[in-house]
Amino acid sequence: MQSLRNFDGTDYVSLNINDSGINTRISSRSLWRQWNQLSRFQRNICYFVIITILLLIFYFLPGDNLNSISDNEIDYEGGNLDKITTKTFKIIEETHIDHNDHVDQNEGAAVGQVIEEPEFPPEINQVDDDQIGEPPQPKPNVLKFNGPQNERQKAIVKAFKHSWKGYKKYAWGRDNVKPISRGYHEWFGLGLTIVDSLDTMYMMALNEEYTDARNWVENNLKFDLNRDVNLFEVTIRVLGGLLSAYHLSGDKLFLDKATDLGDRMMPAFSTTSGVPYSDVNLGTKSAHSPKWGPDSSTSEVTSIQLEFRDLSRITGQPRFETAAAKVSEHIHELEKYDGLVPIFINANTGLFRKHATITLGARGDSYYEYLLKQWLQTGKTIDYLRDDYLLGIYGTEKHLVRRTAKNKYLFIAELIGVSRDMKPKMDHLTCYLPGTLALGVHHGLPDEHMTLAKELTNTCYQTYAIQPTFLAPEITYFNVQGIEDDNQLDMYVKNTDAHNLLRPEFIESLFYMWYFTGNKTYQDWGWKIFQGFENYTKVENGYTSIGNVRNPLNTRPRDMTESFWYAETLKYLYLLFDDTRQLVDLDRWVFNSEGHPLPMYEI
Repeated sequence: MQSLRNFDGTDYVSLNINDSGINTRISSRSLWRQWNQLSRFQRNICYFVIITILLLIFYFLPGDNLNSISDNEIDYEGGNLDKITTKTFKIIEETHIDHNDHVDQNEGAAVGQVIEEPEFPPEINQVDDDQIGEPPQPKPNVLKFNGPQNERQKAIVKAFKHSWKGYKKYAWGRDNVKPISRGYHEWFGLGLTIVDSLDTMYMMALNEEYTDARNWVENNLKFDLNRDVNLFEVTIRVLGGLLSAYHLSGDKLFLDKATDLGDRMMPAFSTTSGVPYSDVNLGTKSAHSPKWGPDSSTSEVTSIQLEFRDLSRITGQPRFETAAAKVSEHIHELEKYDGLVPIFINANTGLFRKHATITLGARGDSYYEYLLKQWLQTGKTIDYLRDDYLLGIYGTEKHLVRRTAKNKYLFIAELIGVSRDMKPKMDHLTCYLPGTLALGVHHGLPDEHMTLAKELTNTCYQTYAIQPTFLAPEITYFNVQGIEDDNQLDMYVKNTDAHNLLRPEFIESLFYMWYFTGNKTYQDWGWKIFQGFENYTKVENGYTSIGNVRNPLNTRPRDMTESFWYAETLKYLYLLFDDTRQLVDLDRWVFNSEGHPLPMYEI
């Protein structure tokens, strides 16, 4: 305390108290006034320096702060550091604000509020850095399945598990199992059975088996092998299997694998005509015509569009769809025989092989199937696909539909050579057609197609029913001669065609016919065929193709289980025995040629 005098001569007493709190408050107010005297530019510079220092502390000092960033946002090997940078720029951007406009003048601590990372709106958090600059991609429509709901479905699941057990024990990671010799067969080296089976296991709710398969795909499925593969087979089995698994489960692992595979198959389209080569080397990314000749199969080059289009739609990379759609557009312009196409086409010239066989069986079948399914996949917006399909069915009815002499069974014949002579022969592969016809009718195509579908379904069933094993041969011949003979047979089988490969095509058609009509007869037919598989193809370690359907005492097992047994035959049986007909909505999903469901798009 001290005595002082004012300028006017009066005395006063001054009391000095050393109070740190008052000094701090006075100092704070003084600093606040100095801060407000700075220009906006000067304040922004200060913000930037402060934030930079704080972020350096936040990211490089050890401590719990690091836990606020999820593992999938930081790639310590350098893969995803852009996400950290994105957040950093967001924080800095938010500091470039006029302080006087947004901060209460009585709150001097407002500057410190930018230390914490702000929560981003959902639309920012969900950005995939790999898709910056690309249009938003549709998300997978994840489906949940509850497993078998009745005794027949349980029997199919039991069959799958029995077959899967043998595959896992003796051929895990290989393309096919040989269940009798307890070995394996390698075709492409891509684990065909595993990838082909993913969506079947998912639909059957076989969680343990599905998880094992999913882990193998993650850790072991590689596409850098220096090995030729068939473009069509790998597309429908591997690419289709991965895409379907992605759509059903939402697991991005399958999309990443599918994208890598799609990239490696693109060289097949590097031809002068745009019609792809049949063979492609995934490791060297090169392609060429098949070793047996210069031509590709017409069905093969025209049955890859569903998969490549879907890959484009979910990645936002149009190049896949562009290349595959160009093939359909090219063939649309070629001359046909009332909508029917020869079964060979040259990838270099882009022209059909003159006078090649016309058939809806091997090498021709899925051309017609994919015309319809592409039209559905694209929301019924590409008219030429529908028109080419309708013209193909017209040509089929005009030139290929025939009847047997005795019981008037309807079948689909072939046209051979320059003169296009009719050959009364039908592959089991052709039995996909009733289901495709029924699918088209459901989606507004001519009702009379259903009549053709029903008659052909009956004929295909007879190819099973007339055999003592209740299993159809690979190829059936038909008697069209009008000879009056009570012993005359409508159908007969040659020795070289008597094998059964566990094929799915007729089971597929039964599923469609059941789905669209609700006629339980189709379910009963399918159950009888399944009993044939159980009785004559089941072995200790799975199911095998057989060499002779005509003699139950000498079926000549072939010791091979094709991957489509898992992907199609058992899957379509499982769907056929779905009494609700609701497991897969055929107004929203379309199955590829290997039984893998893909979503329909609006355009």
